[in-house]
Amino acid sequence: MDSYLARLGVPRPEVADLAALRVLQEAHLMAVPFENLSVHLGEKIVLRPAALVAKVVDRRRGGFCYELNGAFAALLTDLGYDVTLHSCRVWTGRRFGVPMDHMALRVQLDAPYLVDVGFGKFARYPLRMDVTDPQHDPVGVFEVLPDGPDLAVRGDGTWEYLLDQRPYELFDFTPLAWWHRTSPTSNFTRKLTCSIVTDTGRVTLSGRTLITTSGTERAERAERTIDDDAEILAVYRDTFGIALDTVPAAIANA
Repeated sequence: MDSYLARLGVPRPEVADLAALRVLQEAHLMAVPFENLSVHLGEKIVLRPAALVAKVVDRRRGGFCYELNGAFAALLTDLGYDVTLHSCRVWTGRRFGVPMDHMALRVQLDAPYLVDVGFGKFARYPLRMDVTDPQHDPVGVFEVLPDGPDLAVRGDGTWEYLLDQRPYELFDFTPLAWWHRTSPTSNFTRKLTCSIVTDTGRVTLSGRTLITTSGTERAERAERTIDDDAEILAVYRDTFGIALDTVPAAIANA
């Protein structure tokens, strides 16, 4: 776990409190990319804490929600935080999707906090789960609202997901992780993405399209297509810290 902290560029906190949690969450978002390269490289996705931590620390990789939040939960638990895993139904634009489609974390301190380092564009800092007032974050304004036994999370006026407040085990997310990795209708099999938070916004490589955003409200957005495979590999290496020998098949065959 000391190597994990070194990957994030932060020292081991003396106290497992909210201030340290804020530092850890932001550092994770800025050091470990959200990416689905394993899907397109034919790599297995193993939902065991040791395997997830090894992927982030030893292989210098990222992952998607189950991997990133699973690894982060292991780190937080090691540091003394009270962490539980929760199933989320992601907003599709018309309705909330299926259970287990996303995994987020609850960290119990003096109050319960929602922590999520695996949802792409989301809050940079923990969100209170026991208040309904708008919560201001560098990324925007968020709300956590009761919805029956669940909590509905909104970001800048748009639904994000519906969170099941019952705790789950990492193993419980295995079927949906398999579906995301194998189904031809999964967004992860249809699209190749790698994205990371920066000091000014976010950088995303979607296939051959490099997208840079800066600011939060009315964010400036710049796009360009990269045709050269060597430049693609350089972007993965220099921007996301991921060393690849060859471009993924989804790019090579595009």
